[in-house]
Amino acid sequence: MIRLAIRVARADAEIALAELLALAPAGVEEVDHGDTVEYAVYGAEGELPSLPDVRAAAGAALVDVTTTHVADDWASRWRDFHVPVTIGKRVHVRPPWCEPVGVAGGPGSDALLDIVIDPNQAFGTGAHATTRLCLEALLALPQHGGPLVDLGCGSGVLAIAAAKLGWGPVSGLDHEAAAVVAARENARANGVALDVRHGDLLHGDERAPSAPTVVANLLRPLLAHVARTGFAGEPPRTMIVSGLLRAEADAIAAAFEREQGLRERDRGELGEWAALTLVRADRPHA
Repeated sequence: MIRLAIRVARADAEIALAELLALAPAGVEEVDHGDTVEYAVYGAEGELPSLPDVRAAAGAALVDVTTTHVADDWASRWRDFHVPVTIGKRVHVRPPWCEPVGVAGGPGSDALLDIVIDPNQAFGTGAHATTRLCLEALLALPQHGGPLVDLGCGSGVLAIAAAKLGWGPVSGLDHEAAAVVAARENARANGVALDVRHGDLLHGDERAPSAPTVVANLLRPLLAHVARTGFAGEPPRTMIVSGLLRAEADAIAAAFEREQGLRERDRGELGEWAALTLVRADRPHA
């Protein structure tokens, strides 16, 4: 088994990923390295995209390309890297081979909302700091309910959590076709209804769909684009944004306040990452 990985500049990661997925439509592994993002595919020799095609897909964003051999038992050992995550003592995200540790509504104060995410699709399992920050921000909102949109929904973990916490209807949008499939499958596995569709906010003509509550775990360039181009309807009353390095948070907060009238109310930080809770300027603080 061979692991083919490209490392690209973080500012251009969304564009590079879109091009790479044309060569690897089944999906890629994503690893954040701060200023750069690594995308990797696995396969036997002769099954992987050619190096010239990979370099062309990455374009000017390319930092490095590496190929490494992995052990033959990688297909089973990779499970060791996907472990359950508990957020805010309320939500428990686990892969399907791990047993639930509690059931919401059951006896005891430690009952958890159980969310099952299959990491085979590799579009976010709850372990990354930005996903955890978004979940913590959702849990901290004073009211749970009403329509919610998840921009860049990936595996659907945030949208599924929102549905289980009481929001509805919940919809999701992602530019990766495989992510749309993964989110729909994970929604079915969790017994929740999600309206998930494909959409490309960066390259398409459409504006971001809106709802009273919007969650957007996206990279800085795409968040800046949404702030500039706005929403198909009125701006959300509450918006949670992440996918940001701590050094990028002030600029994104200022952009949403200037362009969309969304003012920062709360900020969460974990390691080098940050998440913002924004509220409409015409909405009283809770």
